[in-house]
Amino acid sequence: MRDTHYISTDVLSMEQLHDIVQKNKKIALSEEAKQNISKCREYLDAKLKSQREPVYGINTGFGSLYNIKISGEHLNRLQENLVVSHACGTGERVPIDIVKLMLLLKVQSLSYGHSGAQLSTVLRLIDFYNFDILPVVYTQGSLGASGDLAPLAHLSLPLIGKGEVYYQGEITAAAKVLENMGWEAVKLQSKEGLALLNGTQFMSAYGVYAILKSYKLSYLADLIGSLSLEAYDGRIEPFDKSIHIIRPHRGQIKTAERIRFFLEGSTLIKREKKHVQDPYSFRCMPQVHGATKDTLGFVRKTFKTEINSVTDNPNIFVEEDKIISGGNFHGQALALALDYLSIAMAEIGNISERRTYQLISGLRGLPVFLVNDPGLNSGLMIPQYTAASIVSQNKQLTVPASTDSIVSSNGQEDHVSMGANAATKCLKLLDNTERVLAIELLNASQALAFRKPERTSPFLEAVLEKFREVVPFIAQDRILHEDITAAIRFLKDYEITAEMLLD
Repeated sequence: MRDTHYISTDVLSMEQLHDIVQKNKKIALSEEAKQNISKCREYLDAKLKSQREPVYGINTGFGSLYNIKISGEHLNRLQENLVVSHACGTGERVPIDIVKLMLLLKVQSLSYGHSGAQLSTVLRLIDFYNFDILPVVYTQGSLGASGDLAPLAHLSLPLIGKGEVYYQGEITAAAKVLENMGWEAVKLQSKEGLALLNGTQFMSAYGVYAILKSYKLSYLADLIGSLSLEAYDGRIEPFDKSIHIIRPHRGQIKTAERIRFFLEGSTLIKREKKHVQDPYSFRCMPQVHGATKDTLGFVRKTFKTEINSVTDNPNIFVEEDKIISGGNFHGQALALALDYLSIAMAEIGNISERRTYQLISGLRGLPVFLVNDPGLNSGLMIPQYTAASIVSQNKQLTVPASTDSIVSSNGQEDHVSMGANAATKCLKLLDNTERVLAIELLNASQALAFRKPERTSPFLEAVLEKFREVVPFIAQDRILHEDITAAIRFLKDYEITAEMLLD
């Protein structure tokens, strides 16, 4: 079916994830994935019948309790105890869009057949996804190593009829929803608790969500920066292709190319200028925005590898007749990438606020604070304060989480990534950056009104026309919180194709 994505061993790309999310596609297992899962489970069941030696997490305790062997009659209880005892999340609830991504990515990881999950367990995770029965998960609790244990425990609780889920717009006890759906609770078999809890799907889901949002904000920064350049009566020369070919960073070239496209047909950009140069916040958009684009490329590559990986422990290799305990659950690669992404996207907000500052400064024929009768009216004085406050908070949020580590599990887990904290603060930073860009758009649109009858490009005029429908020209002081909120909503609703977004 066209509206279904079939999970297989084929590489899952960011473009596919964007398509799945945007089109709200259902998911299903390919026949290959079903065979991989079943074959691995059958091997593990047969192995346990003959295996006398302890195998970590299958017939032993967990973490620093790895030396305690568990008798066969208690193996099922062992896995359920693992899920229940690890559901120690706290803090804010994870946004439901990210919870849904967690389910998808957990299914993807289990589908390779190295985890030992039952096919029925994976199919139930798919049911949760397809019926929008989304577990309530909390943002705090993961150290980003030994997997995202606490968040994934909350993700897994509804499988066994425990915890809470979002269902039909309400938070409901999972047991009640299972009863309404006519579903039996899953009886976890050996190794399944670890298969579900060991993994990086909390970090990965946040990362995927953050990457897609960052690409959109990168595009919008180029768009809004182009509007500000026009409003400030800026020059086109710094975006000339020749400059960027001799310093050929891909992101720099792409930014200049995009801004030239946005400005095609503008009369404002072509008119004679009284000034020789523009401030860096305008002139160096290709170099600053471009560096962020190159960072995004690195982060995207890191997460593409991760979401197409097996990240639980131990791992089962049927053909080699091996069960190996390793450390694929360690999130260091993701933690570093998320910290890098935070730094790069903070710079998008940083340079945006500087353009806003220039626009309200009463330079280049614009009225101070972009309002008639300044003094009587404060105009757009204070939105710049707001942007500056947000940018300052973003600088605090760029303090890396990945350089921290706290010993846990009686010293057995003595180095952790803190990638989960890197993930949650990265999303906060991106929301902040979106607000800063919205404030710049508010200022740029206001400033361009004072450039009439000169006009910017047809493309940018069309954007301005749509924006004016939600944020009219500010003729005199009014409650600007409402305008900023409308501007943020405008950016959230602004549609960009996958090709534009991920280019």
